[in-house]
Amino acid sequence: MIIKTAEFEISNSDWRKCPATSLPEYAFIGRSNVGKSSLINMLTGRKGLAKTSATPGKTLLINHFKVNDSWYIVDLPGYGYARRGKEEREKLQHIIQGYILGREQMTCLFVLVDSRHEPQKIDLDFITWLGENGVPFALVFTKMDKMGRVAGVDKVEAYKRELLKSWEELPPVFMTSSEDKRGREEMLDYIQTINRSI
Repeated sequence: MIIKTAEFEISNSDWRKCPATSLPEYAFIGRSNVGKSSLINMLTGRKGLAKTSATPGKTLLINHFKVNDSWYIVDLPGYGYARRGKEEREKLQHIIQGYILGREQMTCLFVLVDSRHEPQKIDLDFITWLGENGVPFALVFTKMDKMGRVAGVDKVEAYKRELLKSWEELPPVFMTSSEDKRGREEMLDYIQTINRSI
């Protein structure tokens, strides 16, 4: 897929105020500092489209980016940022769950995982919640350039083995790097395949 246009459209904290269109939406979510904004910028080929920040947990809103005038990338708030107060964490959880469960246009949720880390309980719990609610999702391992190729693949395979302890079938898995553009074509091809089938 060739990305001709990608532009920011709207931010809000309520899924009911999202764009009133029937275009498919591909949402991106992950723990704070997982490299979400960098991945969105890499996929679209627009360096400053999604704002990257050195401070974890900056995305507090649902951000819509219209791509090729035919589908959306949706940047969701990160979860699991420990420094937030209980009230703010609950508010974010409400925003995230409202969008994921309430937004009919949400076609696939890309769950981002930092490839360098062992499986984290917060990620595994979130993935389990998606399964329990029948949410279509794919796993995206980020920052693959931070390790050697063999070490990176070994990490991903270990993660998959952990998931298979409770999952009969694994979702699609993508290995990416916003630095060397690894995984870009695979993810865009996956999105294009879904778009053509709708």
